[in-house]
Amino acid sequence: MRVALFVACFNDALFPGTGRAVTELLERLGHDVVFNVEQTCCGQMHWASGYHREAADLARGVTSLFEDGEVIVTPSASCAATMRESYPRIARAAGDPELAAAAETLAVYELTEFLVDVLGVVDVGAYFPHRVTYHPTCHSLRSLGVGDRPLRLLRAVKGLDLAELPAADECCGFGGAFAMKNADVSVAMVADKVRHIRDTAADVVCAVDNSCLAHIDGALSRLRGGVRVMHLAEILAGTEGT
Repeated sequence: MRVALFVACFNDALFPGTGRAVTELLERLGHDVVFNVEQTCCGQMHWASGYHREAADLARGVTSLFEDGEVIVTPSASCAATMRESYPRIARAAGDPELAAAAETLAVYELTEFLVDVLGVVDVGAYFPHRVTYHPTCHSLRSLGVGDRPLRLLRAVKGLDLAELPAADECCGFGGAFAMKNADVSVAMVADKVRHIRDTAADVVCAVDNSCLAHIDGALSRLRGGVRVMHLAEILAGTEGT
C-alpha cells in the first residue's frame, strides 16, 4: 500500500526521530511511504486560538497536497483530529465550499488506528525489553477514540513489560496554549501525571502525541527520576535483539 506520511510540524522541528520511526515501521510491514516536503502546520493551534482565517489558509494548503482517497497516516493524534474533525468546521467558518469538499476526501488515520483498523496488525514484530507505561493523550482519547489500540500494540511487543498508569485518562496539562495561559493549573496537572508515572516504576512513558510527551518530559527532567519519554512509534519500530 502507498501511504502518505503527515509528520506534523511539531515532530518535524523537534522530534524528527518519530517520523523516521513511522517510516521504518511501515516499510518493514511492506508498505511504500511517501513524504511531501511542502507540508506545513495543519492549523490546529491557529484554529484553537481564534485565528480562523489563518487556520483556513493552512487547511487549504494541507488538503492541496494529497490526492483524493490517498491514505494519510500521522504520528499525531491532535493533528489527525484537526484534519478529520476541525477542517469541516474551518471550511464552514470560512464559507469555503471547495475546502469543505477537499476536507471530506481526506482519509486521515492516526498511526495506531491505521495499524489495527486498516492493516489489521497488532504484532508488528517489535522488540523493546523495558518496563513501559502508556499515557492516553486527550485528542487520542476524547477526539479520536483510539481506545485500547495503543495498548494492544504494546502488549504484542516482545520483551516489553507494560505497566498500567493510574488515573490514565487525566489530562497532562499541556493543551497547547493552555499551558502558557494557565501555567499554575498546568503545572499542578502535570505534577499529578508525573506522580502517577513514577508510581508505575516504568523506565519509559509513551504516548501518541509528542507535544504532551514534551510537557511531561519537562516535569520529569526536573525530578531526575530516570524515566524516559518516547513516542509509541519509536517503540514499535524497535527490533534490537530479534
